[in-house]
Amino acid sequence: MNLKKKILSVSLSSLITLSAVTAVAGPVDAIGNGPSAGNGQVTTSILHTYDSFVSYLKTQDAKQEALKLEVIGKTVKGRDIYLAKYISNPENPTILFLTQQHGNEQLTTEGALEFIKHLGTNKTKGLLENVNILIIPMLNADGAMGDVNFSLEDYLAKGDRHLTRANANGFDLNREHDKETSEMEVEVKALHENVFAKYDIDYMIDLHHQGTLSETEGELVSGSMLYPTNANVKPEVLEASKKLGAVVYNAIEPTGWGHIGKYNGGSEEKIGRNGAAVRYDIATLLFEMRGMSDHNNESVALGQKSNGYLIKQTVTTLDAAVRALADNSIETVDSSFWDTLPTQTNRAGEEADE
Repeated sequence: MNLKKKILSVSLSSLITLSAVTAVAGPVDAIGNGPSAGNGQVTTSILHTYDSFVSYLKTQDAKQEALKLEVIGKTVKGRDIYLAKYISNPENPTILFLTQQHGNEQLTTEGALEFIKHLGTNKTKGLLENVNILIIPMLNADGAMGDVNFSLEDYLAKGDRHLTRANANGFDLNREHDKETSEMEVEVKALHENVFAKYDIDYMIDLHHQGTLSETEGELVSGSMLYPTNANVKPEVLEASKKLGAVVYNAIEPTGWGHIGKYNGGSEEKIGRNGAAVRYDIATLLFEMRGMSDHNNESVALGQKSNGYLIKQTVTTLDAAVRALADNSIETVDSSFWDTLPTQTNRAGEEADE
């Protein structure tokens, strides 16, 4: 892998502090043992619909000279899949942020939209000159809208729609990444052909949600992380992935509202973080935020009172990764924390859901 390097030409002190990155206020009780399943109504009414999501992107596109929107393909039901691009110099390091492979994991999308808005402010002047950013803020738009070819009778959320893990055909898009592209579901095919194969990507953070009952050291986690674990990942790609994880951990863990565990995930190439690392030599990081936006399992969906800190956690993650690439500090970050980071365990009733 060619990990491109370029030193940031402006002082980081001139950039926006994280507290001003998002207008979302941090919650009072949002540390690891914070809001539990069912704390606040599980509702879709405050989340972007697909149409409002597209409108938001187009508004930001009109406001931001550096932002370019690209449609990389269509979903099963014909919805456009958008890529938000900030590319100033092909020699810059390039990072991809991918959200909502699973349609019921939408708070990472809400955070990505906040981050796109943030990138259009004057307070980030100079940052985009030193790093290229690609954002797919909603890969599984059909699942996000509950426009699927299977029953949603048992889903929990109140509001005008349900959100589903699978795409319209009932496929888990995060289990498609080892197939020939011609055999992939159309959303993943578009990702591989029109993003992975088209752009020279150095790093990727694949943003997901897990359930609500995962813990380390007796505390419920706010999220968990994992690098690629497939045996065919090159050593230098693995090390770069671990460094990316260190950047995110160092930004989240000291906040007081964040508590991070090591995710207990699979090693199969079909999983996105593994497939991208093996197939394209991209350094990848899985980040699993706590709680889902909708589900048919009451222990998995998290009420809306938790939305604020989970969106903020997403913005913090994206912001920290971009800054570390822009000023090249990712090269010197200590990745040895992985050796002592506790692997999360699940309290009774929890299920694995990468």
